[in-house]
Amino acid sequence: MRFTSIHECRFAAPVQRASELLDGLSSEEDRLWPHGWPEQRFDGPLAVGATGGHGPIRYSVEAYEPGRLVSYRFLPATGFGGRHWFEVVPLGQEVLFRHVVHGRAGLGGWLLWHGMVRWLHDALLRDALDNARRELTGCSRPTRWSPWVRVLRGAAVRFLGGPAAR
Repeated sequence: MRFTSIHECRFAAPVQRASELLDGLSSEEDRLWPHGWPEQRFDGPLAVGATGGHGPIRYSVEAYEPGRLVSYRFLPATGFGGRHWFEVVPLGQEVLFRHVVHGRAGLGGWLLWHGMVRWLHDALLRDALDNARRELTGCSRPTRWSPWVRVLRGAAVRFLGGPAAR
């Protein structure tokens, strides 16, 4: 069974600044990945072949075009197949920041995606795009997590440890 998720936001900002945010992913200077979520970490610098992920979601970097694209492939142990990526798309005086997931899973993984992972993933990506907005425009519009996301995060804290809901 397949699933797709797309998050994107346009900003009136120089593409170079957006590219710097993308290239900082998983580094010590990462200003895109949201604080309070499991960190995105790899076994080396952001480069093709680097393996890691965030929390229990494991993947490897399958493509990296500095300043433009970072694409990941899910590792089989995750229970999901497919890939996800961040990209920066120049649009004249604006820039589009986009994250896409195209995945597949058996019935159990598909139910897990729709019942839990999708909700947490969507909240994480909205927080990341808010970080991009703040970095690129100086404005911030933090989204409030839904009650279901707060419940899921609370359960994750109890079972996995880490920061609680806001």
